[in-house]
Amino acid sequence: MKSEDVFNKSPDHKTQNRESVLREGQEDCAFDGAMLTLVPITDAAHLIHGPSGCINNCWGNRSSLSSNSILYKARFSTDMDENDIIFGGAKKLYNAIIETQRRYKPAAVFVYSTCVSALIGDDLNGACTDAAVQTGTPIIPVDCPGFVGRKNRGMRIAGEALLEHVIGTAEPDFTTPYDINLIGESNIAAMWNILPLFEKLGIRVLSKITGDTRYKEVCYAHRAKLNVITSSIALLKMAKKMEERFGIPYIQECFYGIENINQSLRNIAAKLGDSDLQERTEKFIALETSALEEKLAFYRTSVQGKRIVIDTQELKSWSIISAAQKLGIEVIPISAVKSSQEDKARIQKLLGKDSIILQQNTPEEILQIIHENKADMLITGERYQHTSVKAEIPSLDIKAEQNHSNAGYAGILEAAQKLYATLTSPVWKLVHKPAPWENR
Repeated sequence: MKSEDVFNKSPDHKTQNRESVLREGQEDCAFDGAMLTLVPITDAAHLIHGPSGCINNCWGNRSSLSSNSILYKARFSTDMDENDIIFGGAKKLYNAIIETQRRYKPAAVFVYSTCVSALIGDDLNGACTDAAVQTGTPIIPVDCPGFVGRKNRGMRIAGEALLEHVIGTAEPDFTTPYDINLIGESNIAAMWNILPLFEKLGIRVLSKITGDTRYKEVCYAHRAKLNVITSSIALLKMAKKMEERFGIPYIQECFYGIENINQSLRNIAAKLGDSDLQERTEKFIALETSALEEKLAFYRTSVQGKRIVIDTQELKSWSIISAAQKLGIEVIPISAVKSSQEDKARIQKLLGKDSIILQQNTPEEILQIIHENKADMLITGERYQHTSVKAEIPSLDIKAEQNHSNAGYAGILEAAQKLYATLTSPVWKLVHKPAPWENR
């Protein structure tokens, strides 16, 4: 794989801005990003050519669900040692690929380079080519040593690997005018709320890149009529190259928040260019919005007027904000200094006010914001969960790795249920009472 192609192309201003944010303050690497992107191909084996420690780094780093094969849950490694570093590990890699294919019969084997194997110059491509000839199974080299960059760069490399070795290598049994690809680094449960929306509209998701997908699905992704990019900046370049190579247009959409969902469905229907589909979409949006409003009414009476402090740096915060607004909850957004201008503008548009910028990004700073705004809840990632305990208010953990999602209409309802259950939990009445011995 020619990974230098990923780096040489100049990104547009919007992408560059976001990437500068992603590069800062993350303890990750390109290898981690490539694994994150490709591991959700569930019927493939994922073999790491490097020391066993690299398995520990990536195993379970983000959960991904599967409706069929669980082979992707396993991690295979060549377990490189000192001898391999001195004499080379290409032969060991070849034997590992052969043995993996013999034992598990995967649809394909993705082989990942690491810092160690890249530094000693092992011929990853040669070993994969020889093993593919021997086994008759697709063996895909992913040249992603950790030292080439952050996780975001590894995701790009993974997209390049799919383009060079997978997409376009097979044909679907049939196609329809409503075939689309969903593109994102991994599903993290969001896909499970999105797929039913397309199914009800008569839109077929031909390929999912890469949440809960099969290897063959990715092979015939080039026959889709539209690429829909969801929550992914890193794979944007892959979509652009698919447009150049296969003539597939792409759009970037968001399925977090009711306004975003409605607009995304309209945009997809319009892009597919079918008037009947657009009419069905409008009826579907009206029906789903009405049903959601009815369900939210029950929760609104109990939580209306509450105040929540929410960290807008978390991806899932947008759906929580949308649900909170529907419930009449006042949202106090906070964000880091490094937040992109795009995110700041988005908050201003959504809430009509700017975020409170965290200058130091410390728990003490958040605690001060909670007290000054008399907040009733803190919503953030796990890093600041203990801050809510100090403030004696409830909290929600919205880290991206959780295996539930607030995407889609069902996700908004789930977010509302979480807000209601947490804010009205009787335990918080006990927290604010004095200890029994203090009344004596």
